[in-house]
Amino acid sequence: MAEPIAYNATIVERENLGDRLAIFRVRPDSSGSLEEPLVPDFIAGQYAVLGANNVREPEKGSVRRAYSIASPPEEKRWLEFYIRRVSKPASDNPLTHLLWELEAGSRLWLGSKITGRFTLADTVGENDPRPKIFVAAGTGLAPFVAILKQNIARNKVIKKAPPPCVILHGASHPHELGYKEDLELVMNHVARRYFPTISRPHLHPEWRGDIGRVETFFNAEKIESLEERLGINPGDITPENCVVYICGLQGTISQTLIALFKRGFIPDERKLRIALDISPDIPASIFFERYDATPVINLSNRDFLEELKKSFPLHTDQET
Repeated sequence: MAEPIAYNATIVERENLGDRLAIFRVRPDSSGSLEEPLVPDFIAGQYAVLGANNVREPEKGSVRRAYSIASPPEEKRWLEFYIRRVSKPASDNPLTHLLWELEAGSRLWLGSKITGRFTLADTVGENDPRPKIFVAAGTGLAPFVAILKQNIARNKVIKKAPPPCVILHGASHPHELGYKEDLELVMNHVARRYFPTISRPHLHPEWRGDIGRVETFFNAEKIESLEERLGINPGDITPENCVVYICGLQGTISQTLIALFKRGFIPDERKLRIALDISPDIPASIFFERYDATPVINLSNRDFLEELKKSFPLHTDQET
């Protein structure tokens, strides 16, 4: 049996958003230096690794998993994580089941390295002027909360208008729309818009917002309505006018990609670009962070790939 991992961090706050959803604020142990902040520098959009030992069944050992950080880099007291308890885990020792036994004051392990390239700086650059459309399913909202909070904090310092952005957040039920009240406050700005949607409205007759999975905002019958609500012309959701970021599970990412390929958006993932015969010289305009292991597009399905290629304006232009 493997040695248990040594804990080096503490849960200072836990905010439950229902039985299966919670926000954890985790403080790393102090290094002993009064000058060194508890939280190291990082870039909004990156992730850290949490870990715990299985105390009830020690023979199963410890488990670690990466989670996107929801707090901005300016927050030096703790790292914040927006986590769902997995109901159908892929392993017999899921970390979320161990985390759900922990409360404020509980100890756990926090990896020392914060990493990831799902950031503005590592994609189009922080100075790219195009509005950003952030598409989040469930806890996929976390990196976008960090990016938004960082942008607001920085622009207060330099007294500059915040860059335009839109957050589209999908969940099954209203109570699973984490950060909803906070987002409604900070997104009440001409340059920032927030559209939450739920996929099980029949269970919530009191709900008066959008309905459907978050990726359906880009369906052919709904995308022009989205453009109208954003105050832009029909057909203006294009790579020339905006950049799209998606975070969540395979289904949301796949369906959003397929819908926006028709608008000319180019994916960042190298394998996908090669499979779709996209020149490396064409800049990416749609980026994603996947929370599961399922490929977003089945690259072994050649017939589907050929149909997908035909949806790209760049391929259509070449054929004509």
